[in-house]
Amino acid sequence: MSGPQLILASASPRRRELLAQIGVKFDVFPLALAEVPEAGESPEAYVRRVAREKAEAGWSASGATRPVLGADTEVVLDGEIFGKPRDLEHGVWMLKRLSGRAHRVLSAVSLCTDGGHSQVLSVSEVSFRDIAEAEVRAYWASGEPRDKAGAYAIQGLGAIFVRHLSGSYSGVMGLPLYETAGLLSQSGIPILTPDSA
Repeated sequence: MSGPQLILASASPRRRELLAQIGVKFDVFPLALAEVPEAGESPEAYVRRVAREKAEAGWSASGATRPVLGADTEVVLDGEIFGKPRDLEHGVWMLKRLSGRAHRVLSAVSLCTDGGHSQVLSVSEVSFRDIAEAEVRAYWASGEPRDKAGAYAIQGLGAIFVRHLSGSYSGVMGLPLYETAGLLSQSGIPILTPDSA
């Protein structure tokens, strides 16, 4: 039985779960990179750049022995990248801004191999119902939103706020599986393998 054929340059447990879900065998190589938008950088350019930097840093740091996958997911409203909440008040501010509105979730996936770099971008639209401030604060108290882009997890309690989703559910979670599977298949990396990571 062959071993892992891919390195995931991410500490995200959600990305590990999603990659394992499609039967990919991989090792994890977490990286700590600064994730700060550059002046005048569009949300699309930002998420693409960060995903690429993660993949390239993982490629370099791991010794380039296997392909390296990097990804970045961001919540965007009115052209503003929300990132992860710093504290309670920042999280409350984010969720109140998202309340009753539609926002975009951008999820870029980058793959570095000895043949070069390839990338895909998933764009989803998520519509929230109106959320009362008491609900927002109760949700924060659950602990779930503290390390999530946009201060919510669609796969968890945050699902109660989602009125409509157009796009990739897994992309909103952090790794768009349709796009990721296509990217890996084009590079000859097997998916749907038994006994995956």
